[in-house]
Amino acid sequence: MAEKLKNLDLEEYLPSQLATLSNSITRPIAVVFEQRFSITMPEWRVLAIIGRRPGLSAVDVAYRAQMDKVAVSRAISKLVKSGRIDRSFGSVDRRRSILKLTEEGRELYEEIAPMALLLESELLEDLTEDEKQILGRVIDKLNSKSRVFTRPHLTPTNGIRYPSTRMAM
Repeated sequence: MAEKLKNLDLEEYLPSQLATLSNSITRPIAVVFEQRFSITMPEWRVLAIIGRRPGLSAVDVAYRAQMDKVAVSRAISKLVKSGRIDRSFGSVDRRRSILKLTEEGRELYEEIAPMALLLESELLEDLTEDEKQILGRVIDKLNSKSRVFTRPHLTPTNGIRYPSTRMAM
């Protein structure tokens, strides 16, 4: 086992490559969003999810974004405090939050979303339509496979147990 670990090259290791790619794309965007809109990337992700699917709970948002519950909770609190989202609670289950954009939040979403779509378009402009479709299918397969690592009762074939990233709120 020590021999295998000794040969691990993070530059060739898929999880590291994906994390590096994600960071190289989101880091410059995060700076612009922070400076221009006073919103962090986690806050934007929460705002974007609620903008497309009003009425979700914090748990639903965390699952859809695959974000840590603490990061989602912190983002929601900041968005509520800044007047960008409203949080109410279910009549049957008072623990379940119901999230929706305020008018200010809707305006911000409508200003940022086109910028995000333009960035995506620019990022993909050098790919052919076939490559875009293949990339979409590969991402879908990797997302499906990664769900194995987030279910506590399932383990990968090597028997290693991974911690769950989906946490209840």
